[in-house]
Amino acid sequence: MSSGPMRTPVSQIIHNKEGQDGQDEEPKKKSREDWRKAKELEEARKAGTAPAAVDEEGRDINPHIPQYISNAPWYYGSQGPTLKHQRPQHEDERGQLDNRAPKGLDTTRIVTRFRKGACENCGAVTHKRKDCLERPRKVQAKYAESIVVHDEHLVRDEAINYDEKRDRWSSYDPANHREIIEEYEKVEEAKRQLKAEKLKNGMNKKSPGNLQFQLDSVGFQDPDAEISDEDGNEDKYVDEVDMPGTKVDSKQRITVRNLRIREDTAKYLRNLDPNSAYYDPKTRSMRDNPNPQVPSEEAEFAGENFVRFSGDTTAQATAQLFAWEAHGKGVDVHLLAEPTKLELLQKEYEQKKEQFKSSTKTHIVEKYGGEEHLQVPPKSLLLAQTEEYIEYSRSGKVIKGVEKPKARSIYEEDVYINNHTTVWGSYWNAGRWGYKCCKSFIKNSYCVGMQEPEGYSDAHPSSSAPAAVAEAPQNVFKVPEDPPEKPASEADTAPSSESSSSEEEEERPEKKKSKKKSKKREKKRKAKEQRKQKSKNKDKEREREKTKEKQIPEELDDRKRPYNSMYDVKAPTEDEIEEWKKKRSRAEDPMLQFM
Repeated sequence: MSSGPMRTPVSQIIHNKEGQDGQDEEPKKKSREDWRKAKELEEARKAGTAPAAVDEEGRDINPHIPQYISNAPWYYGSQGPTLKHQRPQHEDERGQLDNRAPKGLDTTRIVTRFRKGACENCGAVTHKRKDCLERPRKVQAKYAESIVVHDEHLVRDEAINYDEKRDRWSSYDPANHREIIEEYEKVEEAKRQLKAEKLKNGMNKKSPGNLQFQLDSVGFQDPDAEISDEDGNEDKYVDEVDMPGTKVDSKQRITVRNLRIREDTAKYLRNLDPNSAYYDPKTRSMRDNPNPQVPSEEAEFAGENFVRFSGDTTAQATAQLFAWEAHGKGVDVHLLAEPTKLELLQKEYEQKKEQFKSSTKTHIVEKYGGEEHLQVPPKSLLLAQTEEYIEYSRSGKVIKGVEKPKARSIYEEDVYINNHTTVWGSYWNAGRWGYKCCKSFIKNSYCVGMQEPEGYSDAHPSSSAPAAVAEAPQNVFKVPEDPPEKPASEADTAPSSESSSSEEEEERPEKKKSKKKSKKREKKRKAKEQRKQKSKNKDKEREREKTKEKQIPEELDDRKRPYNSMYDVKAPTEDEIEEWKKKRSRAEDPMLQFM
């Protein structure tokens, strides 16, 4: 905090101690009471009951300013609470980086006599003999009668701040670089003039009357001239240059190399999807593969990172990793310093690793056996690859060749146990699997067939009661649907009574009555046949509806069928009642606890 104790720098303590020659005592360490008082004063200043701390300019310091802001660093040299180190500095305290101190020799003053303490070699007072950069003179300036010497400008270390003290270009004059540029331009101009003169002399040598031309026609070649041509004429074959991505101007004899060969496709045009590989326009690089779905053999450009995963880069990476791991375990080896040693160590390590694996494998096989399971057949047999040609149509039928047989299960198929004629899982009902032959849901149970055991109906006469109770609500709903069934029952009783009366009346001699009765009989018979036909049609419709209800859940996939679609709200059948009686738990059974 701003009110916290100020730390006096160590250098200041030592300086004060040296200046006072040990008269003052070292600052005492604060006691616990002093710390407590400082803490109370700080809390009082925050609460406003005590006046705030004042800096050297007389301004109050906010007591809520954190300590890491209010405390000045030890090298600042502050004597009390202050915030001056947090305020911007004035212009006069910043220093001047533009000031140029003079360098070199001071030509404004000429010295002709040797001065005491000057250099004994050249006579300059700014350095000593061992630091003199002049050539050793035959007669040193100390013993010469007259000398002419200029003193050097001394650089005064009057830097105000950190930047000015460490300025690399302090007192540098950019005009000095102009001399270097002018000298380079003079050399280039001299080269051009020399080359022009050589070209002019070469044209004169090729005249028919020249001796050199006659020697060249005969076949004589001067080796020195050939060497000079190779050294001098740098643009000898400049007209024949036809490299992609270059622009040649034979008049100016300049070759310009473009940054990209224009015949190549730009990397950002390989895939126009904005979510594909990132293209860096500054470096013109695309590190990732723009078309990862294209096979590597067919891809024209697979990104610039493919270099990292091709060639010996992977081997180099594994070698580097092995070197690090070996160094961590105490082996002194380095990839760049000792590559041969590292390679030999890596080979030896791989061999020992393989030997250890094989020895472990053989030990396990010897102990537990099962070597016959490790003998793997060839890959062609594993993948069922054959040389038989099979041709299919668009619909998937085999046109040519023999179709590949379907792979059978590793388990035994069509094996019937315990008198069953079907396998377990051939029957499904109410979310459970069972046997279709006996509709039993108990696995590995004994098959008793679809019929009831002998004496079951006599011993259990009440078994049909639940079925009758369950069928009662169905009949209640069917009564309004089939109103003509009541007269049908009456019609069944009517013919019996009428037939008995008709026999008595037949004995009567009256013919009229017999005719009327015969007509009535025919009408009743026709009505009876019509009712029977209607009842048969209704029974058929009911059977169709039941079959449809059964077919719908069988056709549905188990993953797509709705919830409780297999739940059928119907009266239990005799088989289901029998199964329930077989499965129900009996409290009085003494063997119940062992099941």
